[in-house]
Amino acid sequence: MARVDIIMPQMGESIAEGTLSKWLKKVGDEVKRDEPIFEISTDKVDAEIPAPAAGVLAEIMVKEGETVAVQTVVARLETEKGALAGSGKREAGRGDAAAGERREPGGGDTSSARPGAVAAPAPAPQREVAPASAPSRQQPAAPAIAASHSGNGDSFEDRVRTKSSPLVRKIAAEHGVNIASLQGSGVAGRVTKRDILGFIESGASTASVTGGSRLTPPASRLPLPEPWPGDTVEPMSKMRALISEHMVASRHTSAHVTSFIEIDFTRVARIRTKKRAEFEAATGQKLTYMPFIIKAVTESIKAFPVMNSSVAGNNIIYRKQVNIGVAVALDWGLIVPVIRRADDLSISGITRALNDLAARARSKKLSPEEVQEGTFTITNPGVFGSLMGTPIINQPQVAILGVGAIEKRPKVLTGADGEDVIAIRTCAYFSISFDHRIIDGAIADQFLAFLKKTIETFPETGL
Repeated sequence: MARVDIIMPQMGESIAEGTLSKWLKKVGDEVKRDEPIFEISTDKVDAEIPAPAAGVLAEIMVKEGETVAVQTVVARLETEKGALAGSGKREAGRGDAAAGERREPGGGDTSSARPGAVAAPAPAPQREVAPASAPSRQQPAAPAIAASHSGNGDSFEDRVRTKSSPLVRKIAAEHGVNIASLQGSGVAGRVTKRDILGFIESGASTASVTGGSRLTPPASRLPLPEPWPGDTVEPMSKMRALISEHMVASRHTSAHVTSFIEIDFTRVARIRTKKRAEFEAATGQKLTYMPFIIKAVTESIKAFPVMNSSVAGNNIIYRKQVNIGVAVALDWGLIVPVIRRADDLSISGITRALNDLAARARSKKLSPEEVQEGTFTITNPGVFGSLMGTPIINQPQVAILGVGAIEKRPKVLTGADGEDVIAIRTCAYFSISFDHRIIDGAIADQFLAFLKKTIETFPETGL
């Protein structure tokens, strides 16, 4: 008999840890190779993890709800074969993890995205910041984080801490925090995203990366509300806590502005009605409005490439790939699977990709790669009846499109004889939240106007 280690996988190159949210097997259960054995939650995806080999679950080493570093052994299988395969997978995982530490996210080719584009420069020198004493307040303390003794980045501990995820390093750079001067709550003192956000929000003074001015976060948070008699108190799920962190970090990062426009879907509605039966017979897929919207967005991005970019310090990365993320509401949270190279797909191709990703998101079958490297996001609260909204940008993107309810409305139109008439039209309000650091209101509004024209003049042969 041999034992095979089951490890916490690295679900993406920027992921340093994961939360084991649920065991699907218990000690003593027989497990088939590739059979789901436990569920994990990260800041990218909820997923079921398959067994690396067939055997019997001999030992569980990480309990439900625990967060551990990637490559941590979470359980062991007892099996007569597959030990070498399991070991090999583990070593390969280590290699992938190491490679992930050396890569930055979104490492696509940007050399031809803009004339005169250059490789991203090394990050600006960071200033060492000593954390202020924790303000007194009646609430749970932020994750333990303290200044190191040296802070010069030369010791082993400093080197481990600076190997935080790219997202953590980005947040630190934006707030002028030297990661090597901090003691995080991750493995070997690794600074996690929760650590860096907790430190920044704790009231410590930080220096601007791009200048010498001082940025001073609020001295303290508002006091936490207390439960009253009869109230129910439930801890946030891992996914909900991570969504909370992402939303707060995005508001801290981007200068959010939102514009609105009304779009007439009457033409698209007629095309959809006319072609629906033929389309569904040919593809086996239901024809909704969303593929038309995604197709129009890809055409609009080609006309306004800054909407498909990211901010890297004082540089703008114009993404060559057009990878459209579509928010999917789940019973337990929200996830944004990505349709890669959506600009290369037809309406039928977009429909297949969209329906497949949404179905697998709801059944926790998405792979890490399918929620990464989005370049522009669409969220559709209109399916719940909402008319419009001001969505928060999905970092490190610079814009997100909100789709309101598509419904029939009375509209004033100009008739053939020049007279004004009231007609019934199928319309929707769209919103675009954009990062005003690099996108001016005029550009965002021109993008919306182009999107409106593209949808309202959609060709019948465009399927």
